[in-house]
Amino acid sequence: MDHTQIEKIYREYKKDVYRYLLYLGKNHHLAEDLMQETFSRALVNLKPEHQDRVRPWLLRVAYRVFIDKMRKDNRMQSYDTDYFNELPEMDTPESLFMIKEKQQAVSEMLDSLTEVQRQTVLLYDFKGFSYQESADMMGIGLSRFKILLYRARQKLRNQQLNEQMMHRLYSDVI
Repeated sequence: MDHTQIEKIYREYKKDVYRYLLYLGKNHHLAEDLMQETFSRALVNLKPEHQDRVRPWLLRVAYRVFIDKMRKDNRMQSYDTDYFNELPEMDTPESLFMIKEKQQAVSEMLDSLTEVQRQTVLLYDFKGFSYQESADMMGIGLSRFKILLYRARQKLRNQQLNEQMMHRLYSDVI
């Protein structure tokens, strides 16, 4: 693969890879470093058979680069999902407060999932990848991906039902 093709791929997908790594690491500088490592691996390992699915391949490499970095540092960070709270202002202060409250609730619910479950929900429900693309990026089989996604959604539903029941109990008392 020649340098002009790599440059074209870089220009086209650098924002996606950067955002994905920023979400994973929650650190601007770490995301930039890992993005550089991702594209250097692409320069070495990207083959012509990957041409039709470059974006999923790059995001899978980015995920593996991130995991490698975390293993190397021998520490695990909790994922703060403030990324979803940063939306442009729209309506009234009341509606903005309600939106922010809902985003915080979703963020807290996602934080309660395991890392693998959070990845399945993020890739399929938030990023819009297909089952197969998501499973390929995570390096797991399709059936395993579907099981993880089902269990993650089930856990999220149960949390939501529990919160609704608690809300009803508190509203009856007050």
